[in-house]
Parts: sequence; structure tokens; C-alpha cells
Amino acid sequence: MHPSLANRQYSPTKFFLLAGLVIVLDQLSKWAVHTYMPMGTDGEIPLLGHWAKLHYTLNPGMAFGAQLPAPYGKLVLTGFRLLAVSGLVYYIIRLCRQRIPAGYIACLALILGGAVGNLIDSVFYGIIYGNAPLGSPMRWFYGQVIDMIFVPLYQGYFPESWPLIGGQYSSGFPIFNVADASISVGVFLILLNQSRFFRQSQSAAPVVDEGEQLVSPARNI
Repeated sequence: MHPSLANRQYSPTKFFLLAGLVIVLDQLSKWAVHTYMPMGTDGEIPLLGHWAKLHYTLNPGMAFGAQLPAPYGKLVLTGFRLLAVSGLVYYIIRLCRQRIPAGYIACLALILGGAVGNLIDSVFYGIIYGNAPLGSPMRWFYGQVIDMIFVPLYQGYFPESWPLIGGQYSSGFPIFNVADASISVGVFLILLNQSRFFRQSQSAAPVVDEGEQLVSPARNI
């Protein structure tokens, strides 16, 4: 006898709790940096010698410092983040009902947590911390993201022979935060395990009968 839909589907609660954990860690780290650290190089705190540092800076744009044109690029970015978060929530719930591999859904939860973490900055930090850029049309939705993790992999000028970036100065890897790291880890793990995730998805793909119950294509023994 095949298990019913209620017995086979995952509960999305644990995945949303994982996303919630990322959000809490992200927001606590940003609060601590804003509260206890001066901005810029004067407030730098070494973590792993010269390899990694805490460095308080503000990012008015996307992850790792990318920006859209002012003055309304930030509003467009915030709106896109709202849509992306809503889509991820719906997608995770749907995948849980389809019993897609839990590892894949957990990766999406990491991405969701990171997206929400940076969305909170964009929507509220212009009001909470008053860090909206000068000339912003409003403080709501124009908050700047707090970044603090600095990994200066290479500092110096790139060789002139390099295309696009030749002759430009690099101060190191772009400064990022816990939310950015969570998004990057989620995407990296999906790429690293995509063959396993999607092979499992195909083997576990349910079949819907006329009674709208999900059954396995293979007979239970």
C-alpha cells in the first residue's frame, strides 16, 4: 500500500527555521558592527591575520558592492528582492510537497535567508540607522546594506596586459556580510551537488492519480 500525500511530503517548517537562523545571525552581526565598530580602516579588527578582517562599510547596492543607476535603481533592486523572496517561499513549499531531496531545499533556504537579510537592510535601515544615501527620494526602501567581512586576497595593480581590469587597483575581495555568504554557499552547494540532487529528484518524482494522491512510480515491496 502506497503512503498518502500527508505521509510523504516534507514539512517546510525546518527549512524556514534554517532561513530564520541565517536572518538572525546576519542581523545580529550587522547590529554589533554598527553599534561597536567605527567605519573604515580605523575600526578594522583582524580575524585571521592579514587574510581576513572585520571592516565596517556601507553598500548602497547589490551583493559584493554592485549597484544600479541612481536615484531609482535602489528602489527597483528592493522591489526585485521582494519578488525573489516571495518566489523562493512559494518554491520551497512546493518542493516540500513534491518531496524533492532535502539537501536541495536546504540550499534554497540558505539563499532565502540571505535574500531576506539584505532585504531588511534595504527596507528598514534608512529609518533604523539613518543610512540612506544623501539625495535619496525617501528613507524607506533606500537603506544601505551593512558589510563587514573583508578578505584582501590581492591588493595592488593588475597587469596592464589583462583585459578589462588591466592597470586598475584592487583593494582585495569585495567586502560582504553573513547574508551574502549564505547566498553564495547555497548557490555553490547546488552547483556542486546538482547531479545528485536532480537524479534523486527524478527517482523520487511522484505520480498524481485521479484521486489526487501522490504515489511512487515503483511498487513498494
